[in-house]
Amino acid sequence: MENKTNSKDPKSGDIRPRKAHVKKNWIPVVAGILKKDGKILVGQRPENHTLAGLWEFPGGKIELGETPEEALARELNEELGIEAIVGDLKLACSHSYGDVGILILFYEILFWKGEPKAQHHVELEWIFPANLGDKKIPDANRKNLSRIFKAFDLKGEKE
Repeated sequence: MENKTNSKDPKSGDIRPRKAHVKKNWIPVVAGILKKDGKILVGQRPENHTLAGLWEFPGGKIELGETPEEALARELNEELGIEAIVGDLKLACSHSYGDVGILILFYEILFWKGEPKAQHHVELEWIFPANLGDKKIPDANRKNLSRIFKAFDLKGEKE
């Protein structure tokens, strides 16, 4: 049986390794959905970062050796100054920004200790989910809003 990672040279019949063509660099990230009084928490990205000024769910990149849950707990502590209990993975989706792709894992945050503070973001805001579409948010979130709403059972009236 021929190894699918190899190919046969048509002239010599020799087996040679096939080259893999990776078109994108993929970055795994985690995001936490914090809910309180029918609202969700979003933060505005700082000016010196990619996607500056856009509103996002708290979270960030998974570092080497971390589980997604560990990464999210760390990010929530760094960004918001809270100790969080990370709940279930509710949604995984991907998005491409040119030659870079992101895989986003959305988790429910069940409980947290401390009051979220803007330690990384310019500003934090508790908003009704229905108002999220009115904010300037990353394309990765905008294209998946209906999936996010369904996965987290988000609804509500506009403010």
